[in-house]
Amino acid sequence: MSLSAAELAALVGGKLEGDGAVRVSGVSGLERATPEHLSFYGNQKYKQQLADTKAAIVFVPDDAPPRGNKTYIHVPNPHLAFARASQAFHPKKVHAPGRSSKASIHADAKVDATATVMDFVTVSAGATVGARAVLYPGVFIGEGASVGADTVLHANVAVLDRCAIGARCLLHASAVIGADGFGFALDMAVPEHVKIPQAGIVRVEDDVEIGACSCVDRATTGETVIGRGSKIDNLVQVGHNSTVGQLSILCAQVGLSGTTELGQGVVLAGQVGVAGHLRIGDLAKVGAQAGVMADVEDNTVVLGSPSMPSRDYMRSVAGFMKLPELMRELRDVKKRLEQLEKESKEKKP
Repeated sequence: MSLSAAELAALVGGKLEGDGAVRVSGVSGLERATPEHLSFYGNQKYKQQLADTKAAIVFVPDDAPPRGNKTYIHVPNPHLAFARASQAFHPKKVHAPGRSSKASIHADAKVDATATVMDFVTVSAGATVGARAVLYPGVFIGEGASVGADTVLHANVAVLDRCAIGARCLLHASAVIGADGFGFALDMAVPEHVKIPQAGIVRVEDDVEIGACSCVDRATTGETVIGRGSKIDNLVQVGHNSTVGQLSILCAQVGLSGTTELGQGVVLAGQVGVAGHLRIGDLAKVGAQAGVMADVEDNTVVLGSPSMPSRDYMRSVAGFMKLPELMRELRDVKKRLEQLEKESKEKKP
């Protein structure tokens, strides 16, 4: 398919600058784009790439000055416009409804007639699968679990007993929803670690995406909750009884200990670790590889391990970088002091 600049401007509600008849057949980054591509510019550090790009059409910010050498579409948020346009060029795959003869569906399960159930899927007793849901090969749905309408579960996803997945969710390959939380009590008399039964569930609300090989543990009692619209990257661990607020982002290799509470719109960058029984406030941001060991207030940016406000962290890093120089100066001062003390003793009668 191809779209004209005028059609793209209408699609994203942008203001056209240049030839509205120019057509493109795909999207790409500024650096790799060809005359067949649409691209976007939203950061001044890519100014040279914007000047050099071969893209036929570029989304630019509303306040970008006219350039005249290419077709531009002015929008409030070029990255968002690019995402909308990219969806037009890459529509979701449509699956024919039906059940594979190689699937195992319990007689007491309820699978909507419009759902797609592929080879080697298991749907256990009392489970429900909603309208237009898609279950790829190897998916396991435990007893009493539920999968909402229009949700897609990729190969080998496991939704274990009684856990609930909302509508329009996307779970990538080998994600596990509802494995036991990590709960043990130490008995030194035996000695042994005594397992605490994990009797709760996981509830994943609507419009959530969970990456490949990520794990969301069931609660000890009650629920582990992933809030509406949240996006979880690959290889993320969400501990038992944690709550991830709506529209939060958890990047790769994030680990939440049990009973962690994330507010709405929280962003945890890659490899962030959060100790248990903490709250990270609404719209807070935690930088990559940070170790969170105390509550984080709303609208706060923290970095480092242990995490601290970003301004304090940057000052600390600046000081740390100067340590070799400061140590040399300290050694010099120490030598001078020793020399002065020696000279002082020699002058005494």
